[in-house]
Amino acid sequence: MVSEMVIFSIITYSGDARSSSMEAITYAKNGDFDKARECIEEASKKLELAHREQTKLIQAEAQGEKHDISLLLIHAQDHLMNAMTVRDLADEFINIYMKISNK
Repeated sequence: MVSEMVIFSIITYSGDARSSSMEAITYAKNGDFDKARECIEEASKKLELAHREQTKLIQAEAQGEKHDISLLLIHAQDHLMNAMTVRDLADEFINIYMKISNK
């Protein structure tokens, strides 16, 4: 059985990363590109932490430890994938806003 602590860690870190990414877009929209980049860095750090938790599960399974797939685990994976996508898109938004403002 997968530890709920690992699952909730993935959800929490991913949620924090998504929030930082959305905040980055807002900063970029308002022309504060330094703050936007700081938010992207924070999002990346949180995603790294979430990915470490996910890697623990993958490594355990690769070593033969079988896990029940729960709806909560699927939810955590969904959060992680969406947070990664939002971070990548936020980075693109920042670049676009910078180009528009000639910075």
